[in-house]
Amino acid sequence: MRAVLKIVAVLSLLVIASCGPKRYQYDGPEVTQIIVNKSDRRLFLMHGKEVLKTYRIDLGFEPNGGKRFEGDGKTPEGRYVIDRRNPKSAFYLSIGVSYPNRQDADHARTNGRKPGGEIYIHGARRPKDPKGADWTAGCISVKNHEMREIFTMVRLGTVIDINP
Repeated sequence: MRAVLKIVAVLSLLVIASCGPKRYQYDGPEVTQIIVNKSDRRLFLMHGKEVLKTYRIDLGFEPNGGKRFEGDGKTPEGRYVIDRRNPKSAFYLSIGVSYPNRQDADHARTNGRKPGGEIYIHGARRPKDPKGADWTAGCISVKNHEMREIFTMVRLGTVIDINP
């Protein structure tokens, strides 16, 4: 009887431990760069010149042209870096893009406007995916299971080139 109780206790502990937060791991080649081609609606995770993964993306609700001002619905264009991670994002998971850079901020200020900010690569809005393409306020969106891969693979400081 005692042995049965020990087995039940151990199994119970294993079940409880498996209910905790999931930690995803990636042990493949380092992602050295992210390339976004807005016109093709594609995001590429790169290791040097090798494409590790490709994803279909949605963009800001006004996808043509680079982001210039807060509220314009455009996704930025240019070279940035991944500068933050948010595991508790309202959009499943997210990684931050370092927009605005100095040129972005100077351009907006020269025109008496704010450049905007809070640009991320993220999953879909909770509790359900949005309907239609190009629905964000300027971010880059992928499916939730894809965002889990990206979140796991991409490190802070990774360069992201966002092309027209």
